[in-house]
Amino acid sequence: MSSSETKLREEICLIAKSLFDRGLTAGASGNISARTEDGGLLVSPTGSSFGRLDPARLSRFDDKLNHIGGDKPTKEMPLHSAFYDTRGDKAGAIVHLHSCHSVALSVLPDVDPDNMLPPITAYGVMRLGKVALLPYFMPGDPAMGGAIRGLAGKRSAVVLAHHGPVVAGKTLEAAAYAMEELEETAKLTLMTRGMTPNLLTDAQVQGLVREFGVEWD
Repeated sequence: MSSSETKLREEICLIAKSLFDRGLTAGASGNISARTEDGGLLVSPTGSSFGRLDPARLSRFDDKLNHIGGDKPTKEMPLHSAFYDTRGDKAGAIVHLHSCHSVALSVLPDVDPDNMLPPITAYGVMRLGKVALLPYFMPGDPAMGGAIRGLAGKRSAVVLAHHGPVVAGKTLEAAAYAMEELEETAKLTLMTRGMTPNLLTDAQVQGLVREFGVEWD
């Protein structure tokens, strides 16, 4: 095993534990993956806790997505493979959580499925772009991957109704930061729901889109 892969394994476990320790996912929920230098993947195993991932037991895939080592992978591999296939080099890592506020928002009426988070903060726009709300799928259903492929790579973040958010980033750190921004924005949305908050204007959003190269179509 190369030193870069050893480092990546440790980074996956450290980031996962940080998310777990701060209550962003609980029990054995959520999964995480990252690309290796040879084009393969390291993925959290099925039934594992973000708080206790073992670097040596991460599921290892080759560049053809054949499982070649480690424990049995998460059943949500269709989510991961769909994002990697459709996002190309924009997807170096993926985080999927069952975080409280984004799940709560996903089951409320009058949520825009094409852009479920209102523009409350600049960083919500900058780190996430538009966040798509996808319908309910049974956990592990390959159709989840099909729904993500249907977005044609135009979204880096989605929320699965009754389930949780999935975020792709160029790096593990970027994916984790974006995931935290998604959950905080969902929390703010719930806190201000029904209060007619003053949101960023369309002009302000477009200014962020131009300045920071945000995907916003």
